[in-house]
Amino acid sequence: MPLYRYLCVASTVVAVVWAPKLAAAADAKSAASQTAALLDEDFFLQGEYAGTIVADGVPAWTGLQVVALGNGDFQAVEYAGGLPGNGWDMRTRRKYTGRKSSGGKVELAGSTGRFVVFKGAAAAVDAQGKSLGRLKKFQRVSQTLRAAPPPGALVLFSGRDARQFKSGIVTPDHLLVAGAETNKAFQDFTLHLEFRTPYMAAAREQGRGNSGVYIQGRYEVQILDSFGLEGADNECGGLYKQRAPLLNMCFPPLSWQTYDIDFTAPRFDASGKKTQNARITVRHNGIVIHKDAPLTAKTGGGAQEGPDARPLLLQDHGNLVHFRNIWLVERPAAAYSQAGVWSAGCSLCP
Repeated sequence: MPLYRYLCVASTVVAVVWAPKLAAAADAKSAASQTAALLDEDFFLQGEYAGTIVADGVPAWTGLQVVALGNGDFQAVEYAGGLPGNGWDMRTRRKYTGRKSSGGKVELAGSTGRFVVFKGAAAAVDAQGKSLGRLKKFQRVSQTLRAAPPPGALVLFSGRDARQFKSGIVTPDHLLVAGAETNKAFQDFTLHLEFRTPYMAAAREQGRGNSGVYIQGRYEVQILDSFGLEGADNECGGLYKQRAPLLNMCFPPLSWQTYDIDFTAPRFDASGKKTQNARITVRHNGIVIHKDAPLTAKTGGGAQEGPDARPLLLQDHGNLVHFRNIWLVERPAAAYSQAGVWSAGCSLCP
């Protein structure tokens, strides 16, 4: 069953969950104004495409992610069954590379055929030049975007000010700049936050929209422009260099994305010996990418593990990553059962 329903707007099809996000156009305008010097024609050609392709006489729904690499270079990934989290069979993933022509079209070639991307569509052609179908451009929206804080939640950032953070900086369009650390320390909680990575087409790997959510200043859920990548433990959604996400749910840069995180801190006995690992469930853009996963140690440059509560840190890694709509619900301390399940449960698990 598809996880999204679709709203057609002009030549672009927008994938929307629950309710159409009509404010998305205003968000895009704000993003464009902040990065006007970086936006180019390539930015508008990259993105997500989906539709029906006929292969061996059989029509099949197919997804395509087109990634701008700067200076007219592109790469793309084709997904059998649909886009990640929206029909992909979790197995078939074909890669393409190409360049933009003088006419503004992107010619992408792979081992089994090619795509021509132009004006909100991607035409599929087989190795013999036969047309296989046409994919339309989609803009997907997280099902938890703009989620309202429930009763009892601590609103960490709503756009008004950064008083809940040490040295928090707010932009003129009411976004929180990466590098903020909460005044308060936390143990067990459910967290919602929204983030946006910049458009950095010429950058590569860890230099492309890098930030992170450091839980207790110890455990990093990576933020990165990983659109179109395979989904490694140091890419977006990864528990940094400890556990890769179940799938890469990264949207294109300058899209608003969501993390919904259930975290249970590690347990220590009276002598200070760790008796149970921290555990975490993460939804990226509404899709579970870690389900009650153990965190066996601190990640990367995080603080050493311990029984004490510590603040939440939104890492500054030198890139223009911004945040909004951040709230947190603290949970009572949970006991760890012999069956290996936190008795407080997981509010995000299906």
